[in-house]
Amino acid sequence: MKYLCLVYHEETALRALSATDARKLDADSLAYDRLLENSGHLLAAEALQPVKTAKVVRKRKGKVLVTDGPFAETKEQLLGFILIEAENLEEALALAAEIPLAEMGTIEVRAMYHIPQP
Repeated sequence: MKYLCLVYHEETALRALSATDARKLDADSLAYDRLLENSGHLLAAEALQPVKTAKVVRKRKGKVLVTDGPFAETKEQLLGFILIEAENLEEALALAAEIPLAEMGTIEVRAMYHIPQP
């Protein structure tokens, strides 16, 4: 089954890391991606640009609205994702627990929903 691991943390805290700590976090993250890849669990992994570059799209009554955003009232921002293949939720949670940012931020694990064919 496919699981999406959404990685959340405070962007300001990441920017506050020393250059050495930031390089170590990047290296640890890439190393864990390679470990997941070599074990056959990794489907995709990407970091995201800062939230200030994000746009929000809504369509209401046929009109497309694009605004800066997101402006959620949350302390943490979505920083990236890792799409994995796991036997079950227990395995997915174990894999997510080893994501380096799990030690600082939050990892949300969600199973993929397969839309039934009509």
